[in-house]
Amino acid sequence: MSPVFAHGHLRLSLLAMLAGRPMHGYELIQALGERFGGAYVPSAGTVYPRLAKLESEGLVTKTVDGRKTVYAITDAGRAELDARAEELAAVESGVADSVRSLADGVRASVGEAMRSLRADLAASAQAPRGQTADEPVDVPTEGARALREVEMAIAAFRQQVRADLHRRATRGTLTEDTVTRLRDGLEALRRSV
Repeated sequence: MSPVFAHGHLRLSLLAMLAGRPMHGYELIQALGERFGGAYVPSAGTVYPRLAKLESEGLVTKTVDGRKTVYAITDAGRAELDARAEELAAVESGVADSVRSLADGVRASVGEAMRSLRADLAASAQAPRGQTADEPVDVPTEGARALREVEMAIAAFRQQVRADLHRRATRGTLTEDTVTRLRDGLEALRRSV
């Protein structure tokens, strides 16, 4: 797997997050994970050494608050952010592209699951009890009407899921766990029909 951040970009991202408010290391790890929709969550072994380096360079300070160490940006850290504003904008754009790519993958998965479900519903609507879906059969009027209703319900469901997933992706709360649960739930629904 290629690195998520190019050289120095994680450093900029940490400074940018601390410019918003002081945080402890675990909060920073969670915030980064949320920004990537759960597709990338840095390890403590990645974040804490960067924070220690930023502290040694005078760009952040740390204070101990109970059992937590809270990091805050310094004036020198803000000056570095200002000096590298264009680079930070490119980093932010890359994060947004990564989240969009994840959302596109989810959309494709959901679309494929919906096509499969629609095909299975059509086949089961056409096959009378005891007959396989592969055998030719005339579709009774009642079955055709039921199939149209199901297709309309699927279309409405797909539109709502797409809107919900888009909203979660733009907020950075779309996780791989969500994608897996959605995919598994759709597959279970398809099998139950």
